Amino acid sequence: MTDLTKLTMAEARDGLKNKSFSALELTDAFLAAIDTANPAINAYVLQTPEHARAQAKDSDKRIAAGQARSLEGLPIGNKDLFCTKGIRTTACSKILDDFKPPYESTVGQNLWDAGAIMLGKLNNDEFAMGSSNETSAFGNVVSPWRRKGADGKISDDKLVPGGSSGGSSAAVAADLCLAATATDTGGSIRQPAALTGTVGMKPTYGRCSRWGIVAFASSLDQAGPISKTVRDSAIMLRAMASHDPKDTTSVDAPVPDYEAAVGKGVKGLRIGIPKEYRVDGMSAEIQKLWDEGIAWLKAAGATIHEISLPHTKYALPAYYIVAPAECSSNLARYDGMRYGLRVSGDNLTDTYEKTRAAGFGKEVRRRILIGTYVLSAGYYDAYYLKAQKVRTLIKRDFDLAWDKVDVVLTPTTPSPAFAFGEKSGDPLAMYLEDIFTVTVNMAGLPGMSVPAGLSSQGTPLGLQLIGKPFDEETLFRTAQVIEDSAGRFAVPAKWWMKG
Repeated sequence: MTDLTKLTMAEARDGLKNKSFSALELTDAFLAAIDTANPAINAYVLQTPEHARAQAKDSDKRIAAGQARSLEGLPIGNKDLFCTKGIRTTACSKILDDFKPPYESTVGQNLWDAGAIMLGKLNNDEFAMGSSNETSAFGNVVSPWRRKGADGKISDDKLVPGGSSGGSSAAVAADLCLAATATDTGGSIRQPAALTGTVGMKPTYGRCSRWGIVAFASSLDQAGPISKTVRDSAIMLRAMASHDPKDTTSVDAPVPDYEAAVGKGVKGLRIGIPKEYRVDGMSAEIQKLWDEGIAWLKAAGATIHEISLPHTKYALPAYYIVAPAECSSNLARYDGMRYGLRVSGDNLTDTYEKTRAAGFGKEVRRRILIGTYVLSAGYYDAYYLKAQKVRTLIKRDFDLAWDKVDVVLTPTTPSPAFAFGEKSGDPLAMYLEDIFTVTVNMAGLPGMSVPAGLSSQGTPLGLQLIGKPFDEETLFRTAQVIEDSAGRFAVPAKWWMKG
């Protein structure tokens, strides 16, 4: 019998429709795969098999009655940043302890209303703060990929799956779900997708509701899917996106049929190549990958145009002022009084201090301190206000570029996946992982990472597409051309099955 976990979401949808297998059989296949792989990969921080099987049985009844919804019977993973009613949600932080929300996130509710099945909660960097999934209170997520050494042999080095949505990217790459929810504040969907050979879509700010998603930086956070293919990404995003009166930044606009855009091609599209993204120190293989992407799109009928985004060089430092500032405000609510962890002290202030010291990890504490500093009296104008002005200039650069091009093509990451510990001791090196992705969040634009090749070490590399506000359809059109040209990149060996 076919390994059902190998199917794409579109293939699984067709199989259920044709009654080739049941939703329960499909769900059980993934639950068995998780049981085998998760001890080694650590993608799931909470498995929900009983909940999943109940949803699957309901889906089978609906399919039999001819009442199937758009995602009926399709098992997915849910990042632990999304609140799940009555099911533990921690943002992978000790400070939330055993918190069980009394409500469901809007994105999650949209997915369950469409018939999707939740296999469990996926690991992420604590409060989404990280680029390697090394800051989670539940431990590291291990990439299912392995790199080749100089001698050509497969190394036993454990590689990072990217972050903060490392659990999502690893679970999809390892066939532990059909697709997964994720969030992106500075690249946390696209960077892990690039490092694991998966497709990562960060929609326009306001396209998906933030209600019920544990906040990191409210003006930057946006939900989106990580999937096996471009088509699967389109299927997921259509279900996730909606207008939500509970989120004041949610945009009241129709949600297009993104899947209809897949396969339309790029003939006549204008592709922008920003000269500022050719940064010093870019590896030859990243440059080669970028050139190949340009050639593929040109061969498919697009025209190529060099553009300038002059304020790009200020994006990363500005981001690491704005994001920590908003983080310090959002995380002030975790005081041990109403929910989550509480460490008793001699008085109220002592209780606050002991709770936060025990509950927050090192990286979260670092960002809270940075954010509190830049918002403090005497420094607000010098740092935070100036960073917001830079943000406006970054957005203006893109606004001017859209007069000349329809979509922008860049690398997603400056390097392939690295091993645990290689960069975690140097925060600046880790922050540079976001150098190509943060501009998208600062400008509120849609961005997408598509697998495009393998590094000299045999690990995935991705190309990033940046689009006009609320023009995700053009990204799906363009991404499909890259996927068709490059092919898909499956994990070559399930090393966790050995022994």
